[in-house]
Amino acid sequence: MTVSQIIPDRYAQLNELIETEQLYPHFQPIVDLRRGEVLGHEALIRGPEGSELHTPEMLFNTAIEAGQEHRLELLCRRLSLEAFARLSLEGKLFLNISASLLGTPEHKQGLTAQWLESLEIPLDSIVIEISEQHPFDNYGLTLEAINYYKRMGFKVAVDDLGTGYSGLKLWSELQPDYVKIDRHFIHNVDREPVKRQFVKSICSIANGVGSKVIVEGVETRSELVTLKELGANIGQGFYLGRPTQTPRMLCNSEEWLPRKRRAGSEKDMAETAAVLIHPAPALSFDDQMGYTAKLFRENPLYDILAVLEEGRPIGTVHRSDLLELFSTQYGRALYETRPVTRILDTRAIIIESDTSLEQVSRLITEQDAVYLHQGLVITKDGHYQGIGNVRDLLKRITELKIRNARYANPLTLLPGNVPINREIDGLLKQTESFRVAYFDINYFKPFNDSYGYVKGDRLIQLLGELLTNNANGENFTGHIGGDDFVVVFRTDDWKERCERILLQFDQAIREFYSPKDLEQGGIWASSRTGDSVFYPVLSLSCGVVYPDPYRCVSYHEVAELAAQAKKEAKKREGSYLFVSRRRKLRLS
Repeated sequence: MTVSQIIPDRYAQLNELIETEQLYPHFQPIVDLRRGEVLGHEALIRGPEGSELHTPEMLFNTAIEAGQEHRLELLCRRLSLEAFARLSLEGKLFLNISASLLGTPEHKQGLTAQWLESLEIPLDSIVIEISEQHPFDNYGLTLEAINYYKRMGFKVAVDDLGTGYSGLKLWSELQPDYVKIDRHFIHNVDREPVKRQFVKSICSIANGVGSKVIVEGVETRSELVTLKELGANIGQGFYLGRPTQTPRMLCNSEEWLPRKRRAGSEKDMAETAAVLIHPAPALSFDDQMGYTAKLFRENPLYDILAVLEEGRPIGTVHRSDLLELFSTQYGRALYETRPVTRILDTRAIIIESDTSLEQVSRLITEQDAVYLHQGLVITKDGHYQGIGNVRDLLKRITELKIRNARYANPLTLLPGNVPINREIDGLLKQTESFRVAYFDINYFKPFNDSYGYVKGDRLIQLLGELLTNNANGENFTGHIGGDDFVVVFRTDDWKERCERILLQFDQAIREFYSPKDLEQGGIWASSRTGDSVFYPVLSLSCGVVYPDPYRCVSYHEVAELAAQAKKEAKKREGSYLFVSRRRKLRLS
């Protein structure tokens, strides 16, 4: 069969596939690399198994040659949406769409929205994915297409960043919600420094402009670990899951997802040992003392150097020990070729980079006085990062104390609004799972007016202590002001803790009333209009929200969600815990 015969045959096969809808949607998972959760799927299409048009490359290349690409694309879109609805998949669906389709007769305005409505798929579940490989699709319509879909309320992703003609210029003009880095830069990223720098730069830019980065083509564990270290939080590739017609919302993350971290391990980096790191050179356990002396000469700022075995510190050598050994008669001649392990100090202070500065300070002060001047070896997941010194530690702790004092509530000394907002924004940026509990005392003002501000202040301090004692560990307690408090829960037992707080408050509040008021169940006090009104014994309202870090942009939205939940709790009588089901604000 000649080439001239093969091509018409393929065209005929394509036309038959479209007419009979013999196309099969597959779904590849898109995974949260921090939590090991499937966030959604990209819809991909396949032709009949064993046919010449089975692969998407051959299928779409044939459609382009035959002038049928837009007809094929619309069919793929509809079939993918129908399969997504039939499988009742959760999370987001990434749909590949050509910008040039907008300028063709095949395009019907609002068609995708109509399909979504008929299939009962929420519009905010769909991400429109437009490839940068052909950024203007020969029609100059990419920017128009992006704005069109944004106006309709869709999220938008730019695919294959780095392979097209306009690069960062296209990104800045389109301002997409997601950016997918082309697989070329992901392949062997663990071994190629240039690719690592590219990915790191893209992740940094994305954080600055509010886009989320998705790394495509992740095929090995080593690539995945490297990408996470470079700042990538969302990934896609065969290592994370292959395209399949029956996907699951589960991800086999045991191999690469770290075990649950210690309390406080995700604090602001300004409050951890990471800020103390100086990237000092290190020694191998089989290096000689002559080479060690050379390193000390070239690095006069360091009095210790770490000794590593397979990238992990096993101790330190001290400049003073080496100088003392070399200062003896024939010392250099005798010891220059000896291994550095001869003067290895295995009692070195080795700490993880996510250890809080407070913990580092406590650890150092518990050591012998001689170690206060010898420095720290700092690691990440056990691997060497650099050297720290006590002087920098003292400076940082002083700065933190001043900062915390500046923003602390003067009555309870708990963090105020600025640290609260910083904590929430940090968790949103890291796409962490957390809950915010908003506590408010019911009828506090009339109680304060009747019993006086001294007793009122004591009551607020009591509530602060109850929250602090019951929300310890990984959780964060803050004092908004007055009788309003929040707890940012990262532990799974948040509900039990909240219920315990309400119970203990109800028990403790009785001590603040006179026997007479307790007997009558409350107090008579003037209302805002001057009328005498009976107010029952104080109770505590708590509204809890579970913000979606992919749909809440900042603490402003979380604060509004929490305030609404608290209002619902206050509508009930007595101490009440209201758990909101809303995870984002409604679109205006």
